Amino acid sequence: MIPALNEAPNLPTVVNSVPTSALRALGWETEVIIVDNASTDDTAAVAAALGAIVVSQPERGYGNAYHAGFRAAKGDVIATGDADCTYPFDSLPELLGTLTEADVEFMTTDRLRRENRSAMKRSHTVANYALSALSRFLFRNGLRDSQSGMWVFRRYVWDGVDVKSTGMAFSQEIKNAATRAGYRYLEVPIEYRNRQGEVKLNALPDGMANLRQLFEHRFRRSAGERSARYERRHTPA
Repeated sequence: MIPALNEAPNLPTVVNSVPTSALRALGWETEVIIVDNASTDDTAAVAAALGAIVVSQPERGYGNAYHAGFRAAKGDVIATGDADCTYPFDSLPELLGTLTEADVEFMTTDRLRRENRSAMKRSHTVANYALSALSRFLFRNGLRDSQSGMWVFRRYVWDGVDVKSTGMAFSQEIKNAATRAGYRYLEVPIEYRNRQGEVKLNALPDGMANLRQLFEHRFRRSAGERSARYERRHTPA
């Protein structure tokens, strides 16, 4: 699943990087979902021409796009990433193998490694480290990269968490919600690549919104997350 705002030039590279044939050989049938987040270019038309399923979300926002996309997803496992050519969709066979072999329910990825530093502006790197450190302190889940936009998880995890964010904070919230709810989780390193096209991140306002969301999430009581813990303990095998 890939949220997209005015990413028409990048979509051929991104969609064609999803290794559907290799995944099919491993027993995974794949649907590629592009969530068009009120683009003003040809994002929807290009995605459809490439064979992707196009979901329209007219209300802009990174989280809004994912809320719409998850409602439309039919697969048992969901993998995510951005439409800016930064995430390694060609690594999905290995990532799905890890999800299965490690028997985890929610897997997120770590971009904040020395070999990836050239792909991210220094100011963004510093902000990512700071937000991730605060997230680890508040939620005690040990995740190194709270802002990574690539996750691979069992579909039912989404039904068991209570994620409210409509903007960029969605990325940290889904991780903290899944780990807080008691799902088995894992963080794995990935290659992070140079962004193509226009940068959509508004560093200061998005960073401040993420900061506020961390504290709001930490101290709110979530019926959705409580029920997820209950269901995992009481659902018959």
